[in-house]
Amino acid sequence: MGEVAQLDESLLVPVLRQACDIAGLPSTVDSPEVLWLSENAVVALGDGAVVAKIGREPAVAERAQLSLRVAGWLAEHGLPAVRPAAGVPAEVVVVDGHPVSFWEALPPAVRPARAVDLGLLLRMLHALPAPPFALPRRDLLANVPRWLASSAEVPAADAAFLRSRADELTAAVAHLTPRLDPGVIHGDALPRNVRVTERGPMLLDLETFADDFREHDLTVLALARRRYGLDPDDYAAFTRAYGWDVTEWAGAELLMAAREVASAAWVAQRIPGNPAARAEFSERVRALRTGDTTTAWKAF
Repeated sequence: MGEVAQLDESLLVPVLRQACDIAGLPSTVDSPEVLWLSENAVVALGDGAVVAKIGREPAVAERAQLSLRVAGWLAEHGLPAVRPAAGVPAEVVVVDGHPVSFWEALPPAVRPARAVDLGLLLRMLHALPAPPFALPRRDLLANVPRWLASSAEVPAADAAFLRSRADELTAAVAHLTPRLDPGVIHGDALPRNVRVTERGPMLLDLETFADDFREHDLTVLALARRRYGLDPDDYAAFTRAYGWDVTEWAGAELLMAAREVASAAWVAQRIPGNPAARAEFSERVRALRTGDTTTAWKAF
């Protein structure tokens, strides 16, 4: 079967049915409701209590399994976050090359998540002890070659530039000295990965959890202020909620530079059939080539 991004409803149904059979869930999925479609498809099963997350390729099965384990650990510590589905083994099921995991359906959002909500959750997360299982390092640039290779329309010179820049930054980041004690991090700490329910904010998308510099979680919004139009007042509220502004640390610029290269390469996989993505990719590469750190980027 093709990538999840290419699956239509008729192909989602047999994947879900087989996965539900293996997991011991009712397999009466006839018209799945796709809630989200990106590197994963998130699909409501119809009972209102469980959703399935379907990965696009076998390579993400290990990451999906880790996210289930992280979710269980967060539940033990009372940190508000997405939970594995109750009554279902917390194991990834692989169907036709697609890893499938099952989760509790999220409560309705009462308002959009704000930077301050993320700051509060990160403060809680970073105060937790180390989990009783290994987490990977947060290698921001590990997927750059794969993303660049995903589209034949990426100019060879641009791909070579980004790969070279990624190698340079990987070497430089390895020599950083953190200000905070390293430990568990979310890895993709953005307000879009928070849902605010009537019970308060909760953390979503646990697949990038890692054991690394806490500063990784904090430079995400610092870069959002620079590149994606995050309001300076919202950024200030974020730093107050967390208790520290990462831009006071000399290494912040290097981590933001690495994230910029990763963000540019990520857009490459969106280029086929998408002129807006092609234009955005070109603009990001231009900015990186020229050292332009002020031009705003469009979110994808």
